[in-house]
Amino acid sequence: MSIVPDVHDEQTPRTAQDRPELQKIMQEIVDSGFVGVQLRVHDERGEWVGSAGVRELGESDTPPADGHVRIGSNTKTFIATVVLQLVAEGRIALDTPVDDYLPEFGLDRRITVRRLLQHTSGVFNFTGDYDPDGTYVPGIPATPAGKEWVDNRFKTYQPEELIRLALSKPARFEPGTDWSYSNTNYVVARLLIEKVTGRPYAEEMQRLILGPLALSGTVAPTTQTDIPEPYAHAYYRYDEDGQTRTVDVTRHNPSWISSGGDMISTTRDLHTFISALLGGKLLPASLLAEMCTPESKAGYGLGVFVQNTDGGTVITHNGGIAGHAALMYSTPDGSTTLTAAVNYVDDAELSMAAAFQQVTQRLLKEVFGGGQADAAEPAQ
Repeated sequence: MSIVPDVHDEQTPRTAQDRPELQKIMQEIVDSGFVGVQLRVHDERGEWVGSAGVRELGESDTPPADGHVRIGSNTKTFIATVVLQLVAEGRIALDTPVDDYLPEFGLDRRITVRRLLQHTSGVFNFTGDYDPDGTYVPGIPATPAGKEWVDNRFKTYQPEELIRLALSKPARFEPGTDWSYSNTNYVVARLLIEKVTGRPYAEEMQRLILGPLALSGTVAPTTQTDIPEPYAHAYYRYDEDGQTRTVDVTRHNPSWISSGGDMISTTRDLHTFISALLGGKLLPASLLAEMCTPESKAGYGLGVFVQNTDGGTVITHNGGIAGHAALMYSTPDGSTTLTAAVNYVDDAELSMAAAFQQVTQRLLKEVFGGGQADAAEPAQ
């Protein structure tokens, strides 16, 4: 499979020979089982963009070097940024009980806005969660559900429906006493944004982030099934009647994950966003510092992971959703970034997760000088 670098950089165009080590890693990603990969690196050597693998199974075209991709849980960084921007506007207070803003859910009053954003609320994850003894407790038919998810992938879920399902399950722990990744937190954050502004969260996203940064390739689709051109295709594999089937799931209704992971973007836009965010263009310094202050268990701040690597600290969030995934890494000052998109064949066993972790390790080591980053938290 060929590797085609993109040379439409506004600086000095990069050629394939400029970064042979990045070419090699991209080929390793494809060889490990991914359908395709798009990679963008900004560092002291300038910008380098490339793609490898194929855009679509059975075809030979490489993925578009800046194609649209469902970014999964990278959505959480966008959501957290909007919430913190509303904090800066004086419309939300981080340590106020969420129940003060959304009393209709009867949330534990120990759940503050900060605990939502930091995943320390203890609220059940509506896409499925684990009991302390390791028993899996299913939620809605998300991608671990196999054929059931495939059959329901165009269904519309209301955010309130997802939250109420989560609240019907026992809390994982008392708020503030532990950490557990929960998509529910960020669906509540979406309704918080809508409650205090009186506008859909996609409109606030446009007002506060997408418009000011001219992120023309980024979309908060809510229920929209299509993904803008160009894009690489996403796939899902499942068993039916004793046979394994693989279907193209590029088009689906992302309301099943809602603002826990529904956004679409490009590697260029993700670079622009994380660089601007950490460069202080979106938040006051005090709130950016709060965002990048991690809790002790998982190293999670407010919508970002803060990870120590052999090359220094990186700020990151990754995401995977139904055959699409995105990586977003940056130095704390936004000066060096790595953003990537992969398309692959997903399945109920999340069988690409280990390979995905290996991908992040190889890329981190190359770009940031070494890394210990975990695999992306999937949106499922």
